[in-house]
Amino acid sequence: MMVPAALLLLGALTAVVAPRLLARSDWPDREPVVALWVWQCAVAAVLLCCALSMTLSAAAAWQAVRGHVFAPAPRAVVEAYALGAGGTWAATTAVALALGGVWSAAMLVREVARARARRRLRRAELLVRAPLLPGEESGTSRLVVLEGERPDAWWLSGPAPQLVVTTAALRRLKGRQLDALLAHEEGHAQARHDWLLHCSSALAGGFPQVPVFAAFRDEMHRLVELAADDMASRRFGRLTTALALVELNEDRGVFGPGPTPHAHVPQRVHRLLTPPDRLPATRRLGLTATAALVPMVPLLVAFVPGLRALGWGG
Repeated sequence: MMVPAALLLLGALTAVVAPRLLARSDWPDREPVVALWVWQCAVAAVLLCCALSMTLSAAAAWQAVRGHVFAPAPRAVVEAYALGAGGTWAATTAVALALGGVWSAAMLVREVARARARRRLRRAELLVRAPLLPGEESGTSRLVVLEGERPDAWWLSGPAPQLVVTTAALRRLKGRQLDALLAHEEGHAQARHDWLLHCSSALAGGFPQVPVFAAFRDEMHRLVELAADDMASRRFGRLTTALALVELNEDRGVFGPGPTPHAHVPQRVHRLLTPPDRLPATRRLGLTATAALVPMVPLLVAFVPGLRALGWGG
């Protein structure tokens, strides 16, 4: 029964160390896409540790589960895991982790359901403010213009995504700034950032006492914006994208001296106007490959006793 405990310890260690290492690094703002991947791999490793520990604990606690998990395995492999020594601790661990998995799935379903409800409500409001013309079908236009005195723009995701822009925003956005705004929102849609936000919010909402999930959610909200900014700036220039951000948010007081709910906007504008040097391609590749190996560590820990019993690895 050492392997389930080792997996739990590894998961806890990853949950503590990974956020601290990323917080001390200076490269995530320079390479937000790579940072998004690293965060996903770290959280996947934590979840995988819990899932594997739950499976082995359940196998130790109940013969029926053991028969399914180790059905094709030789007797020496089963004996290598010392599953009979788990006792009550194994059953308690398996049930607790299973309940955590069910709770995580429920939180994700709730998050997706809430997002869809908000999207339906906004589409209904959109049809009221901008009714369809005779013969026009809903969702056929990628750009919807609304009468409004406040500069605003937002992206309606779904089967037929649309960019909604107010007339005040159109009066402010000049030249290719509207194109940069559209490219920014398209970047979110193409990369499916909505699912990243759903998953991170579900974990943080379901387990508010777990710091790694709260950090995961906060970083996802920040990094997806930086990644979309980069996508827009590559097509239409950093200055154009920065000016579009300024024009849309200037009346909200985000550039004032006091703290605001949109404090990240000035930081994004500064980053666009003074772009940091990108990492060399070799380092980007190295970070990506290293992050991909992180979820492999729990698998290695889980399979080492069985591989040793089969004579692999000495």
